Amino acid sequence: MQLGIGLFIVFGSILYGYTMHHGQIAVLLQWAEFIIIGGAAIGAFVVANTGPVIKGSIARLLQLLKPNAYTPKVYAELLTMLYEIMQIAARDGLVGLDAHIEDPEKSTVFKKYPFFLANHHAVAFFTDTLKSLSSGAIEDHHLADVLDADLEKHQHEEKLVPAAINKMGDAMPGFGIVAAVLGVVITMQSIGGSASEIGEKVAAALVGTFLGILLAYGVIGPMASAVESRIESEHAYLLCIRAALLAFARGDAPKQTAEAARRSLEPHVRPSFSALEALMKGAKSQAA
Repeated sequence: MQLGIGLFIVFGSILYGYTMHHGQIAVLLQWAEFIIIGGAAIGAFVVANTGPVIKGSIARLLQLLKPNAYTPKVYAELLTMLYEIMQIAARDGLVGLDAHIEDPEKSTVFKKYPFFLANHHAVAFFTDTLKSLSSGAIEDHHLADVLDADLEKHQHEEKLVPAAINKMGDAMPGFGIVAAVLGVVITMQSIGGSASEIGEKVAAALVGTFLGILLAYGVIGPMASAVESRIESEHAYLLCIRAALLAFARGDAPKQTAEAARRSLEPHVRPSFSALEALMKGAKSQAA
């Protein structure tokens, strides 16, 4: 929705201003220029990037058609889940979590939190850490370093996608110039023709330059920034889990663990202290 509104404003304002100067929309529909610029950009993108980055770019761009899923409601769900799991650990020890962390898909607790359960990386990050703590594979005082290394690697891999999209956007003015130069070559071939014919060919060549710049700064660049923003939202979700795991490892009570996780959130998605209290009371009543 937001993507559509933004692109509508970009193209609407440009075309409206163009027609105010009595410009004809049909003149801008130079399909040969579109093929040259678009084809060259896609080809260069395929050459420059690996298969996973190409697939990830397509998936990330399609995600922009939907609203950002990381809303305050999603974080409220996460905090409730963290509190409930820590309650079980406080009551039954890490052994009591085995039924949940060994097979998360069948966990009676995780099933109550569908957004978390559908986030496979978050589930693996949370359950693998608890397994490591339970088996003694990670010492408590090394946990922060291990979690940070995991998150750093994950974020680095994810950020390859917006970086690749951004590079393609940076190249668009160059491809626009290529299309314009080819248009000038075609114009020179018709130099003996009528003035109107030459004018049409010059206009077509200039459309290439216009299109390359417009796509770079009005479409591809902003979309790369939007993809990066989505990735930051996912990272913030994992950082919330990280805060809870570190609090749990140092022996904090479930309530303190949930509060540590809450404080790690950005203010615009962070529930208030009273809201967290209500969430924890609700989790207690459901468990009872």
